[in-house]
Amino acid sequence: MARKSWMYAVLEAVQAEMRKDKSMVWLFELTPPVASTPGKPVINLEKEFGRIRVNNTGIDEMWMAGATLGCGLAGVKAVTYIPYQGNGMCFQMIQNHAGKLRHMTGGDAAMPIVFILEMTGQTPGFAGQHSDYEIDTYYAHIPGVKTVIPSTPADAKGMMVSAIRDPNPVVYLYPAGLRDMMEEVPDEQYTTPLDKAAIRTEGSDITIVGSGGGMPEVLKAATQLQGSGMKVETIDLRCFKPMDTETLVKSVQKTKRLLTVDQSYYTLCPGAEVIARVAENVDGARFKRIAFPDAPPPASPEMFLWMRPNADHIVKAASQLVG
Repeated sequence: MARKSWMYAVLEAVQAEMRKDKSMVWLFELTPPVASTPGKPVINLEKEFGRIRVNNTGIDEMWMAGATLGCGLAGVKAVTYIPYQGNGMCFQMIQNHAGKLRHMTGGDAAMPIVFILEMTGQTPGFAGQHSDYEIDTYYAHIPGVKTVIPSTPADAKGMMVSAIRDPNPVVYLYPAGLRDMMEEVPDEQYTTPLDKAAIRTEGSDITIVGSGGGMPEVLKAATQLQGSGMKVETIDLRCFKPMDTETLVKSVQKTKRLLTVDQSYYTLCPGAEVIARVAENVDGARFKRIAFPDAPPPASPEMFLWMRPNADHIVKAASQLVG
């Protein structure tokens, strides 16, 4: 057990799985699969496994996605890392092929593939063309594809192991804003379910649901609210598809109040789906959601941070809902 960064935990999981499966491959562009953390050996997948198994594809995200699909159809486990600039370019391959091939072949075509898609989140100072890309809802909408978004290094490792071992295609969303997060992560391999939300704090007055890069602000707000006497239950979604409706419903049956927090755009944000599922199963509850406004992010960091849901916004919305 040691303190590890988000990406170190991910590469540690991949490294162990590649050592076990001699045919497994990693595809990437621009960003070499290298990570370090204090007191631990540097992980360099390309150096350890060679350029055939760890392939720098060049800048062609649709080709990367297609090659990953081909690996899956051949029964080869593959993980591909696509930085945020290329997420839109690979969407058609994932939507029209990865999500359908197992169904179209009656389950005969295994697809043990993982797409790590980097999300800039709503990043101050990057302006719209570089940070206007929260893609969580896009991929969660695709049938046949599991879509997950870890928010801690420990979950990042456990969910990567589960994703690699899953016979279905997995879109594994990586919030770049969590790049520097550090926490204790076990050295051994372990799995974290791809269909289970995590209750981060328990309470009876209000349920606050967040995910990915928004979770640090949710937990910060929960601490402030608890300091004022409010009993807050916070839930980290972790999995958009399949979504853990049972955990959400049980929590709101207890609290009767639900606040969802998203860094993605307000219209059709993940929180809208959360509220819909809970409303179908819980009578007499009150609901509210906050998300990034339906507008491209400005270049000014001050304006940007004012638009993005933060702890102060969450505290205000929760206080209104409980009051």
